[in-house]
Amino acid sequence: MRIEAPAPVGHIRIALESAEALQVLHPKAIVAFQGSPQLREDKFMDLAKVYHKRKWIRARLRGPCEFILALPPGCSYSMVPVEADSNLMFDFRHVLFFTDGMGLRNKVQKIRNAWITREWVRMKFSGPGSLGLVTVGELATVQLRVDEPLFVEAGSLVAYPEDARIELSVYGNPLASQHMSVQWKITGTGPVLIQTGSTDTGLIEHLHKDGLVKRVLRELLPFGSVYVR
Repeated sequence: MRIEAPAPVGHIRIALESAEALQVLHPKAIVAFQGSPQLREDKFMDLAKVYHKRKWIRARLRGPCEFILALPPGCSYSMVPVEADSNLMFDFRHVLFFTDGMGLRNKVQKIRNAWITREWVRMKFSGPGSLGLVTVGELATVQLRVDEPLFVEAGSLVAYPEDARIELSVYGNPLASQHMSVQWKITGTGPVLIQTGSTDTGLIEHLHKDGLVKRVLRELLPFGSVYVR
């Protein structure tokens, strides 16, 4: 299998040999396919009992073929190896594809966790194999510590160990805790995967907002829009 993610990342180009296959969980991301039409087979995913009888389609692509997966604007692609004894629980929405032959099962979250994450189920994969993940911004990995909690913004958590202790929390002094998004407080061992794209719209507006003096100089000075940055 050959995977290319050209920079700036906006798509993924994947080539499969004759003995290789991938399960693509977001088939609509496939914008181009080169190979025999019989090498693609779409099926309904068997998660009806968990998702209140709603159904999703996944596509199984076999080689030899090449295809292109489009990524949403501002999103990045990461390849994550999964061992046979992996205990990572993934947010289903971030999994773009996984190599054929991997095990897949679901685990229902507690009501309070599901209410915050808006996701009732986390997915556990067993390898050996690899996952293709799509995230807002880059993917970061942080190792947990038993004696020191890790706080992660709720919308940024991609995967965590199944046996980790997780609580909904905030941290810092009263002013800090009153002006932050809900956090996951996580302790245990193993890696935590986090998407690092900023969710702070105020920061983006601040970076693009000019001061009053600069705006006036641009308007009054000859060629002000060229010289005043």
